[in-house]
Amino acid sequence: MKLIYKVYFCLFVAATFSAACNKQFLDRPPLSQISTDNFYQTSNDLRLATAALYGGKIWGDWNYNCYLPVGEVLSGNMAVGYWGDAVQLLTFSVTGQNSIMAANWSGMYKVIAHCNVTINAIQQKSPATLAEKDKNAAIAEAKFIRGFAYYSLATLWGAVPIIEDNSKLINSPLVNRVAVEDVFKFITNDLMFAAQTLPVTDAPGRATTWSAQGMLAKVYLTMAGLGQTSGVRNQAFLDSAKKYAGNVCKKSGLSLLPSYANLFRTQYNDNPESLFALQWAPGGGWLEGNMLQIYSPGGAEISANGSAGWFSIRPTVDMFQLYTKNDSVRRKATFMLKGDYYPELNAAGGGYTFKGNNGLKKHIIGTNVDNNAPTMNLTSSAEHNSLLRLADVYLIYAESILGNNATTADADALLYFNKVRQRAGIDPVTVLNADSIFNERRIELAGEGHFWYDLVRLSYYNPQKAISILNKQDRGTFTYDNGTVTPETPFGIITPANSNTFLFPLPSAEVTANPKLAEPPVHYF
Repeated sequence: MKLIYKVYFCLFVAATFSAACNKQFLDRPPLSQISTDNFYQTSNDLRLATAALYGGKIWGDWNYNCYLPVGEVLSGNMAVGYWGDAVQLLTFSVTGQNSIMAANWSGMYKVIAHCNVTINAIQQKSPATLAEKDKNAAIAEAKFIRGFAYYSLATLWGAVPIIEDNSKLINSPLVNRVAVEDVFKFITNDLMFAAQTLPVTDAPGRATTWSAQGMLAKVYLTMAGLGQTSGVRNQAFLDSAKKYAGNVCKKSGLSLLPSYANLFRTQYNDNPESLFALQWAPGGGWLEGNMLQIYSPGGAEISANGSAGWFSIRPTVDMFQLYTKNDSVRRKATFMLKGDYYPELNAAGGGYTFKGNNGLKKHIIGTNVDNNAPTMNLTSSAEHNSLLRLADVYLIYAESILGNNATTADADALLYFNKVRQRAGIDPVTVLNADSIFNERRIELAGEGHFWYDLVRLSYYNPQKAISILNKQDRGTFTYDNGTVTPETPFGIITPANSNTFLFPLPSAEVTANPKLAEPPVHYF
């Protein structure tokens, strides 16, 4: 396999340590001093090794190319023009040559390869004198992150190769895809180990048992619908989702950050609501840092080093129409409308009033001064963007309680569902159904890369409903003036969604390099 084979060579000795993080999270030695023979000798070495898995170059391409285009453009929340591959996502016309999906494939396998190298080096190179507890904790961090990466791959492509030891690819570079049910079993095995091994608390930014249990709940909720096209989900998996999400809700001691908008400000990086976030340091080159500020709709006055954003991503009409008048807190924190005022952007200059029509607000954090980050540039935002947070798990818990019922007034489901709404200033509800939870997730998590995965999860057990949602969307952008919304023509002709829309063609370059990918999947267990 082209990508996986190449990744092995760039990783095996020391590249695991190339990730950039803040100095408090990671203060690593020079790369020249690191090898699998002279590292992994102390508990501090293990902490440095696993810290490198949370951000930097191994995540850079995925975070820039895939995080918003796949989660938001593909799902119909947002749109980008003048980028042909993003237009393919918007119009459901993705081919095997699509560079965004190829970057998603390669990006996740880069993360997996780094995790594999870390796990295997700890197992093979660390001395017997090193405490097993420390070794297992480090392995658990790597398995948690590896489980997250495989979840992304399985949700987008279904059957994918499982690689646990990249060194074996030297002699056998051609590998088969693995049946999707086995991929999900592998994911749950990784996350279960992490849930049982990781501590209940750790340094800010580090995964804990609550991170793993929250992710495990999401995976089980997804598995509950796999292959259940009749609309009835697997109750055992729903029960597992309920168990692990409930543990996070009731036993973690964590709570929602009081201010929704503050979730996306660097002063609140790694707040207690953040269960898993990428760790980024300001400064660094192309694809080495958090590049999300390039999507800024504003000018130099709200961008790092006076460099204006240049790749505007905008909400669709469909996304805009979801927000009620009372849901202004989340709307304003997610995307800007003409006339919106943000005191935290260009704070030294008196704040910022948006003069365009509309554009992304989440991940747009302002200037170097706004963030006390003098080395930050346009391609290295100081934001630690969260990939899993507590509100997500609250809503997973509510959905797992609803399960196969038409409605629920369960006290726990309502309690945690309403915590999310009340934080946003929205009135609580007294009964839940599938649509109310689905729409709440879409609004709460908009701009955070989740909605496409929610649509895929729905397509597993109710494909016609998932197809209908996509085909009813107005996927075009709009102008906005004095409260008047004027829809614009979408960027390209929208191909009607069908059952094949939720599974993507394998990247052509990967199939060419590894023809076995075109063969039927095999079983791993």
